[in-house]
Amino acid sequence: MASGNRHADSRLLSDDFLGVYPDGFAGKSDHTGQLADGPTVARFALDQLQARLLGADHAVLSYRATFTRRGRTSPEIMFVSSIWQRHDAGWINVFSQDTPGAATVAGPTP
Repeated sequence: MASGNRHADSRLLSDDFLGVYPDGFAGKSDHTGQLADGPTVARFALDQLQARLLGADHAVLSYRATFTRRGRTSPEIMFVSSIWQRHDAGWINVFSQDTPGAATVAGPTP
């Protein structure tokens, strides 16, 4: 999202991708559609990364994202968990859920 590369985003999502977000459900076209006008995020940092295998070909990646949307000055926090599936060409995202953290923060906190 930070680079605004809609095609790269699309390549990383399964065709039946499901996103669960604070404003509802989203499919692959919804997710990639956010980038129609370019990047949505001006700055971001990821921390508290955790990865867990869910089997031979699936894993869940969880992390805290602190980011500032383009055109805004206040950072936001989102806790993200996404399920990835291994394919011959690499890993693709099949599911993601974002949970909002504090509405506004001064920066990443421990």
